[in-house]
Amino acid sequence: MTPTPANIPELLLPLAVPTEDLVPYYRNPRNGDLPSIAESLTVNGQYRAIVVNKGTHTGRRNEILAGNHTYAAAQQLGWEQIAVTWVDVDDDAAARIVIVDNRTNDLAGYDAVLLAEILSEIPDLAGTGYDRESVDRLLDDTSLPETLELTSDGAGTGAAATVDYLQWESKRVRITSEEVEALNAIYTKFVDDTNSDLGFGWHVLQQAHEEGEAA
Repeated sequence: MTPTPANIPELLLPLAVPTEDLVPYYRNPRNGDLPSIAESLTVNGQYRAIVVNKGTHTGRRNEILAGNHTYAAAQQLGWEQIAVTWVDVDDDAAARIVIVDNRTNDLAGYDAVLLAEILSEIPDLAGTGYDRESVDRLLDDTSLPETLELTSDGAGTGAAATVDYLQWESKRVRITSEEVEALNAIYTKFVDDTNSDLGFGWHVLQQAHEEGEAA
């Protein structure tokens, strides 16, 4: 008797079948990232069933339509069972399912700011498909919103104030044009003094700390 697999959650166990009973789709055009999928299976387990065609109408029994690379990664990991949902469709319908399963992923997009925020909150990126370098690139590539024109500068003068943004990791803080000018002045002096911008953030933090102690 095959032991109960620890990598398939209890709710999916009734759908588990031997991996040796299944075959990949005979002409899958998709090239998957097997190492990332294998890492996800190792960390997260199987969180959704793959889709398999019974083959009554195609003559190809137990053929995987959606989840071919999940199946391949599971085989690499030595899984003996995998959770499956079944369909029984003809060749045309099988091809459509294979294509749309891949195509809908291609057409999807991200809210890059929200994605960066979520990834920054996860202490361990294992099983997400991201590493620290890719998250850093995402944060670097996340564009800031356009500046805003406010009706007041916040100082009670009634003058309009332009608001910009200061960002680190996924945190974004609104700052006024006057604060931007002050930061630019500090930055220019720092670069002139050091011939580099390396350490500028720490310099600003130290300066603020010293001013706070002096007060």
